[in-house]
Amino acid sequence: MKKWHRYSLWNLVSLFLLGVSLSLVLAACGGKVDKNANTAAVTSNSDVNLTFVSYSVTSAAYEQIIPKFIKKWKKEHNQNITFNQSYDGSGSQTLAVIDGKEADVVHLSLAIDINKLVQAGFIQPDWEKEAPNNAIVTQSVDAIAIRPGNPKNIKTWADLAKDGVKVVTADPRTSGGARWNFLSLWGAVTQTGGDENQAINLISKVYNNLPLLPKTARSASELFFNEGQGDVLLNYENEMILLAKKYGEKVSYIVPEVNISIDNPVAVVDKNTDKHGNRAIAEAFIQFLYTPDSQREFAKLGFRPVDLTIAKETESNFPKIKTLFKAEDLGGWDEIQKKFFDEGAIFDKIRSQKA
Repeated sequence: MKKWHRYSLWNLVSLFLLGVSLSLVLAACGGKVDKNANTAAVTSNSDVNLTFVSYSVTSAAYEQIIPKFIKKWKKEHNQNITFNQSYDGSGSQTLAVIDGKEADVVHLSLAIDINKLVQAGFIQPDWEKEAPNNAIVTQSVDAIAIRPGNPKNIKTWADLAKDGVKVVTADPRTSGGARWNFLSLWGAVTQTGGDENQAINLISKVYNNLPLLPKTARSASELFFNEGQGDVLLNYENEMILLAKKYGEKVSYIVPEVNISIDNPVAVVDKNTDKHGNRAIAEAFIQFLYTPDSQREFAKLGFRPVDLTIAKETESNFPKIKTLFKAEDLGGWDEIQKKFFDEGAIFDKIRSQKA
């Protein structure tokens, strides 16, 4: 009886220890499998949010482009993407990202705005090398909207300086489009043989003809077309084309033959995409913007394509420019910012003379 008891007790202890060991092994294996399974599920099936920030006049183009990208990504990766979109003046959007708007991708009006995000630690240096065409994804030129019949007889930039011509344009302190307008006026003089004093004189007269400075290029358009303010409107050519589709015969505009190439950059906001874990989608979205399909959508809404094939395909839609200059011809954006738009620079001096 005692022998059997010792044998049984030993068996029970052995079985218990064996059970504990098997349980530990199974638990460890089970944990590893579950972890991998969860990771796979997150990668392939879970929904993803992407926050996209751009300047105001691109919104109509992205109404067409973003659904196409969502559909493409879903088909290829079986993953749903929700875009959180925001459109406002380029300068305002830059400040918003610095102040905490967690954008994953930005498409802004000015390279200097991207550089501000670099300086603030949101985007890595050399961002221009991370996308085709030095990260310029859309292009345009400046245009001047006039009232039907052109009662003020506006033909060139110089005509905007005439007495009694009320000009509508946005504020360069908040709107990238307004900065391009300013530079168009400057280059209209300095890129055709005039000197800087002549350029300051022209711009001073034009800005004396401004009744007010709205915040964004889109707001300027609304004041001109919806509220009837001003005799002329300065804005992107693509905005004029879009508004012509909306308002029809009410929209008349000219594209001056001396003009600036409005180059608009796109970039991944590295700090935020790394935080959100959606870099692959952000980079894929940027690449999608350069595809012929996306470039055609930009062209339909008045942007001049950066894809050379689509540019050739659509060239009849756009007036030819006799003298086309770039920001680099005016010293590049760092020099432009310092010379024209920093506190106390030429723009402030011109505005203070009016005051």
